[in-house]
Amino acid sequence: MYYLPRPLFSEELTKMVLREVRRQRLMLFKLSSKQLCELALVCRWIARRKMPEGLVCKKLPGDLGFGIFLHPEAAPLRPSHVIGSYSGKLSLSVQNQPDESAYAFALLFDVLLSKEEQKRFDPSHLYHPRRHYCLSIDAMASGNFMRLINHSHKPNLVAELCRIPKNRRGLVPSPIEVVYLVKKTIRPGEQLLVSYEGEAKSYWNTLKIKPLPITPKTFQFSDL
Repeated sequence: MYYLPRPLFSEELTKMVLREVRRQRLMLFKLSSKQLCELALVCRWIARRKMPEGLVCKKLPGDLGFGIFLHPEAAPLRPSHVIGSYSGKLSLSVQNQPDESAYAFALLFDVLLSKEEQKRFDPSHLYHPRRHYCLSIDAMASGNFMRLINHSHKPNLVAELCRIPKNRRGLVPSPIEVVYLVKKTIRPGEQLLVSYEGEAKSYWNTLKIKPLPITPKTFQFSDL
């Protein structure tokens, strides 16, 4: 199922995340009113057609899979424009456990759960007050088109951790999610690319993969 506009938070998970964000004093990116409008529009496009207007999915050469491109007849995408929210299955797991999914991103580290929360979210372990958890989102089995946006060491997108507040745009509030924004102007025909690596630079080391060094101009829509 790859037409989920945004991740779905339960009431219990929302309360826990809001508490942990406050406890850890995390500074989440604040979307502007214009960006909230853009995100709402993208969500409507995904629900109707799975892809936002102007973006297309194309097969890359060889065994490289697929990529997301800006259509040659579309208008350029300017910096700060919202591409969408990375969607998938939310899960809490004991921190530092190996995760071999190529579509999983960590949203929140160093999560501490109450006894009741551990019983609800992690019934396989006995309660420990100092056990740290990680909140992740995995688009392996469900999500949206953003799972096909490839990695680059010279990306034209940036991934921001955001909180979606109460709004008049029809967006359900959420405590935390990954929103992709345009970092550098994307020209018609160029591929959309983001860096998968965070500050720890551990994504590719965990998967034991050396990524192909591609840029927005490595593959052009017209050449595929």
